[in-house]
Amino acid sequence: MPGACVLELANLRFAWPRSQGDCLNIAALRIAAGERVFLHGPSGCGKSSLLSLMAGVLLPQEGHASLLGQSWRDMRVAARDRYRVDHVGYIFQQFNLLPYLSVMDNVLAPCRFSALRRMAAARQSGSITCDAQTWLDAMGLERALWSRPARDLSVGQQQRVAAARALIGRPAVVIADEPTSALDEDRRAAFLQWLLSACDEAGSTLVFVSHDRRIAEHFPRQILLPSINEAAAAEAAPA
Repeated sequence: MPGACVLELANLRFAWPRSQGDCLNIAALRIAAGERVFLHGPSGCGKSSLLSLMAGVLLPQEGHASLLGQSWRDMRVAARDRYRVDHVGYIFQQFNLLPYLSVMDNVLAPCRFSALRRMAAARQSGSITCDAQTWLDAMGLERALWSRPARDLSVGQQQRVAAARALIGRPAVVIADEPTSALDEDRRAAFLQWLLSACDEAGSTLVFVSHDRRIAEHFPRQILLPSINEAAAAEAAPA
């Protein structure tokens, strides 16, 4: 069951430099611990920008975005980076694996930068390597691939490595930005099942962004971004 608030946006306004108007203007958005949220909308509506604000990669010009009760605007850059790797697992649209590192080393990367996730992984599985193995097994990635460089993997295999990397150390939030866009229907369905089951096992809140409405049925909560974004409403209003 969903619990306390994990992600909160309040009176948030964000605009890109030299843009003609706001990209995002959101009065309020709250996401609770344990929720599975599907965020959707047409291309160009600000979905990726919103995820970057949730993760503290971007900061709003007005209002605040907070994670676990901590406003990103109250932290300096280095503190934001530490807080992000401690509490957020991010699955990028292009996966962002380090191509020359092995599958195992890519999955272990968050534990190299976060003592919190390193301790959580070791506590759960006995060692960070064992925890990485747990998530790679959960993602259905063959053990023969674990020592191979990430660049040698298929798109579907890289996607599963990226998900295992996001989940190691059981972060409070997993953010997934269009991670199934390059997959066919069968692989998309399998990956979603792996990811949802893994987030349940980790106890991580999941925010999943896609323009593909076929995915929505897997998520109890669905948010159409233009419906909460006053900037989009203002743009659509007649002059």
